[in-house]
Amino acid sequence: MTPENRLRARDREMVPTVLLRALATLVVCALFIVGYARLTDRPLEAMPVLDETSGVAAQRSIFIDADGTTGAARVLGADGTVIASFDAETGGFVAGVHRALTFERTRRGADVTRPVRLIRFDSGQLSLRDDTTGWRAELIGFGADNAAVFARLLD
Repeated sequence: MTPENRLRARDREMVPTVLLRALATLVVCALFIVGYARLTDRPLEAMPVLDETSGVAAQRSIFIDADGTTGAARVLGADGTVIASFDAETGGFVAGVHRALTFERTRRGADVTRPVRLIRFDSGQLSLRDDTTGWRAELIGFGADNAAVFARLLD
């Protein structure tokens, strides 16, 4: 056997055909499941069912103002008073939430200067809700430290 034929045989054996077929089957199954869920309007079951009927422990309307380049952010109350001010090192998460909220409002053609509601449910779950667009963020999904930043705004 020539060296070239040995290399060709070795290359064919590096990724077994059975493995490639199994991966292709997995991808097709995942696409089928997602397609079926979208076509039948299956509810988003992974999202917690938290609404105003779940028991609101505290809530506050806030404005988030952030500098997109440095990460500094300010949180203002409904009356315009400064609730919290974060420098570039500590305001990264708040600035990120501001960017996501601004993106969603711009995408839907909504007013970007409207307040959002910060809600703490009886279960302790924290949520940001934008009544203008229907956007929401369950803050515990971003980690306990990041959720604690917003939890302090309700105290």
